[in-house]
Amino acid sequence: MKLKNIAIRIVLTALLLPVGLSAFACDACKKQQPKLLQGITHGSGPDSNWDYLIVSAMVIITLYSLYATVRCIIKPKDKNHLDIKNIIFN
Repeated sequence: MKLKNIAIRIVLTALLLPVGLSAFACDACKKQQPKLLQGITHGSGPDSNWDYLIVSAMVIITLYSLYATVRCIIKPKDKNHLDIKNIIFN
């Protein structure tokens, strides 16, 4: 079983590594970005401070959603043994 998990990790790393490396900005884009985002994103950068606020709100909502999802999966409030998730976990 451990060999299968290792193989899955290697395949996922091989598939996702090029995506991560291609996400960095090119030289032309680095010059147009503010210092905070320099070398990370492509394009001309944010147009106003509202862009930072919108992205910050999206990050907060996404992180809370991830936290709530993991919390509900790990410690569900309902204890019904006929529930599909309890059948899968057992």
